[in-house]
Amino acid sequence: MAETRWAEAMQDIKEYAENAEQLCGEKRGPDFSWDDVETVMLDMDGTLLDKHFDDYFWEVYLPEHYSLLHNISTEEASRELRARYQAVENSLQWADLEYWSHTLGLDLPELKLRINHLIGVHPYVIEFLEFCLKKRKKLYLVTNAHSKALSIKLEKTAIGAWFDRVICAEDVGFAKEEPMFWPRLQEMLGFVPEKTLLADDTEKVLRVADTFGLRHLIHIARSSSQRPACYSTSYPSIDYFKELIRYA
Repeated sequence: MAETRWAEAMQDIKEYAENAEQLCGEKRGPDFSWDDVETVMLDMDGTLLDKHFDDYFWEVYLPEHYSLLHNISTEEASRELRARYQAVENSLQWADLEYWSHTLGLDLPELKLRINHLIGVHPYVIEFLEFCLKKRKKLYLVTNAHSKALSIKLEKTAIGAWFDRVICAEDVGFAKEEPMFWPRLQEMLGFVPEKTLLADDTEKVLRVADTFGLRHLIHIARSSSQRPACYSTSYPSIDYFKELIRYA
């Protein structure tokens, strides 16, 4: 029974991924010199951490609990929730657990804690963080994740200690997909866009950062361990961070 439920959950995630807007292209690797990089900014979900946790939570686990709360089918719950997700996509509300807890009548931080065993660090991430420190790069974790979700994940993975600073979008006042995020972040950190490397699994974030002037943009193609790699049509892509260490 449990195996059947898990297989159905994986199929739901696969179908959602196949319907996603992002188009996949041919892999194009990065081409830069570490001598030209002073600051490294890294996204969290899908970049450093396996996005399978978030995919499963939002597309399977939360609809199950929402369906029980409202006595509707999981299929109907999924349709209703996806419409709600799309209504606030690319905004701070999308990642705001307090907003969703209030809107849905469920304790989302508690639900996330119940499945925190699915939270995992991608392969070669720790090696890359060590590499950046040895290279004496300024290292920042820059995430749209809500502070409560961030706390859950940092406690589970212990990656926070590697960074000079951890920045939530709520601290900046805008989501990373919003143009005002990047000048506000620059005010906070004082980074030089032409000497900054940003790695993110979301192409829209990279496009907005590109428009602001960040020079070294890296797309993470393998955001989830349960989904095939999807290479960017616009930016250099990597499967794992060991590919960036090769450029030393």
